[in-house]
Amino acid sequence: MSFNRLALRVMQNCGVFSLTRAWSARMARILMYHNFSGPGGTDPNALNVNGIRMQFEYLRRHFRVVPLLQIAEQLASGQPLDKNLVALTIDDGRRNCYEFLFPLLKEFELPATFFVVSSFIRGEGWIWTDKVLWLSEQPKPPDELVPGRLDDAFRSLNRSRPDERNARLEAMAGSAGVSVPQSPPPKYAPCSWSELREMADSGLMEIGSHTATHPILSSVTDEESWEELRRSRAEIEEGMGRSVKSFCFPNGMPGDFRPSQVRQVEDAGFTCSVTAQFGMVNFGSDRYQLPRIGMARKSSSVEIGKFLDGFAHYQRRAGSRLGLRQ
Repeated sequence: MSFNRLALRVMQNCGVFSLTRAWSARMARILMYHNFSGPGGTDPNALNVNGIRMQFEYLRRHFRVVPLLQIAEQLASGQPLDKNLVALTIDDGRRNCYEFLFPLLKEFELPATFFVVSSFIRGEGWIWTDKVLWLSEQPKPPDELVPGRLDDAFRSLNRSRPDERNARLEAMAGSAGVSVPQSPPPKYAPCSWSELREMADSGLMEIGSHTATHPILSSVTDEESWEELRRSRAEIEEGMGRSVKSFCFPNGMPGDFRPSQVRQVEDAGFTCSVTAQFGMVNFGSDRYQLPRIGMARKSSSVEIGKFLDGFAHYQRRAGSRLGLRQ
C-alpha cells in the first residue's frame, strides 16, 4: 500500500470521510461511467462487476440514489437540494452496460441515466474514441498511440473537425498495417434498441442523448451542433418510443463546447445536461453544465470514500486556494 493510500485509510478510519460527507450532504453527486466488465476483469477503462458491487453497497449505506432528472428538477425549483443525493450516469451506449451493470441495478433497485450516441445504436458505425483505443491495442500500434502518447493523441484529435479526424484515423490505421472494421468488435459493441427498451421498461434506466455521431461540439459549427442535438433526440425517441429529456456533452471538458451550444441544449427542450468536469452539484448550479465524478477506477473502499464522501472535493478546493495565494 502506498503512503498516500495509507494516509487516506487512516483518515477514513479516524472519521474524516464521515465529516466531509456531513459537510457536503446538501451537494449532490453525479457519478460518471463508460464501460463495465465481468468478475475479475482487469481492463483499466472498465469497472468490473466486483467493483460495481462494492460501489453500490457503499451507496446503499450512505446515500440515496435518485434519477438525474430529480436533481435537475430540484435545481429548477430553486429549493435547496435534499441531503445525500446521488445520480448514476453512463456514457456512449455500449452493450457492456446492459450485460454487466443492468443486472446489478435491478438487484440493488437503483436508477440510472444512459446517454447513447444514436448513430452507434442504429449500427451506422462505431464511436471514434473506441477506434482510437482499438488501434492502440494492435500488435504494432501507430506511433501516435503507443503507451505514454495516447492522452496527447486524444487531445489533438478532440480539436480536429470530424472529417479531418476521420482522415487521421485512417492514416494511423494504414501506418499500423490494419483496416478499421466497419462494425465494432464485441468489446466495443452497442446495445440494441430492444435492450435499451428493456432497461427503460424496468423503470430504472432513463435513456438520454449523447449526440448523433459523438463529435466534440467545439470542433463543429453551431449549425452542425444543433443538427446533432435535433437528430439524436429524434432518432432516440423513434427507437425508444419515449421522450428524451437529458443530454451529455461528448468528452465534456472545458473547451469541448461553447456557451452558445449550452444554450442550444436548453433551446432544444432538454431538461438538463452533464459535463465531465469534476465537481459536485450545489444549490444554484447550472443544470445545463452539471459536473460529475468519474468512478471507473474506484474499486477499493478508500478510493470510493475519498470521492463519494466529498474528501476529494474539499482537497481540490484547498489546493486551488493555495494555488491562488502563490
